[in-house]
Amino acid sequence: MTLRLVATDGVVSTTELKAARDFSRPTSPLQSRVVYAAAHVVPRASAENTPGSPADLDWDATLAFRHHLWSWGLGVADAMDTAQRNMGLDWPATAELIRRSAAEARGVNGQLVVGVNTDHIADEVISLDDVIGAYLTQLQTAEDAGADVVLMASRHLARAAVTASDYERVYREVLDRAGKPVVLHWLGAAFDASLAGYWGSAEFEPAASAVIRIIEENLPKVRGIKMSLLNADYEVDVRDRLPGGATLFTGDDFNYVSLIEGSGGTHSDALLGAFAAVGPLASVAIRALDRGDVPLYRQLLQPTEKLARQVFAAPTQYYKTGVAFLSWLNGHQPAFAMVGGLQSARSLPHLSEIVRLANESGALEQPDLAAARWHSLLSLNGL
Repeated sequence: MTLRLVATDGVVSTTELKAARDFSRPTSPLQSRVVYAAAHVVPRASAENTPGSPADLDWDATLAFRHHLWSWGLGVADAMDTAQRNMGLDWPATAELIRRSAAEARGVNGQLVVGVNTDHIADEVISLDDVIGAYLTQLQTAEDAGADVVLMASRHLARAAVTASDYERVYREVLDRAGKPVVLHWLGAAFDASLAGYWGSAEFEPAASAVIRIIEENLPKVRGIKMSLLNADYEVDVRDRLPGGATLFTGDDFNYVSLIEGSGGTHSDALLGAFAAVGPLASVAIRALDRGDVPLYRQLLQPTEKLARQVFAAPTQYYKTGVAFLSWLNGHQPAFAMVGGLQSARSLPHLSEIVRLANESGALEQPDLAAARWHSLLSLNGL
């Protein structure tokens, strides 16, 4: 069977559809790395999924996707950027997602962390005291649900803070109230331009020094930090400076293969949106690392990095469209639909390249279904 592909000039070409990879699910937990896949959400196909409309989720499909990830031995990072935080997922839906995902995780003993932010506050500009209060409101919701927490980077804090000491104060007061150690979150401006200059500086070194101080001063309450700067050198720099007991979770969807493998005796664990799109491959690759089979790890995972670079191509904030698209191709949701109509954020040629790279890397879990769905989308658009 062949796959039809479309280029930006409208030229249609074909490539051979590869057979499905014959992978088995793990029978025991992953050992050598802690791995979370950041999961997306699925709206009801018949809902009012237009910009600005309240999020109306297909709970069966949304939660089934989390079970898919857990079944491969991966942890789930929920209610984070991939779930369209600050891009359509409103607070009532977010709070319900946290509660439901936490309940499902308990039922299967699945690993789960959830994002805590300040995005339920409608006002764009608030005081530092109000930022602290907003964080604590969401922290309480997550902890009441029994979920572990990622303390997400806050747009409100980025607007309110003037110096690094403002960040230190906010995190100190919020962390002091946390019931369990949390993961901090450094999300680069490529993902959200509103977060430029986070930690008190637009320059890497002063920002890194500030975040290291925050971790050191609050170490009993900090599990580690997720870094999503799309710069492997920056991540390694921070990783090498972390105090003992703190973990670096890579959120670098461009360079995760080498960062997870590590060098010089250190490595990054993972909290990646890309792994939601390539869950089975990620699982089998990490199990290869568990056995010390680095060549197989690279063989399996390296091709997925090319796919991830396409999914996360600029404008990077629209990577969620690629994650949902691959979920649809792989049969995990009934329609290529997203909260707020965000499925329209990528062009057909962009999606076509995702199809090509997913096929090449073995990320199409049901190739015949994926081809049929993709070709139906092309036909719908007159191609």
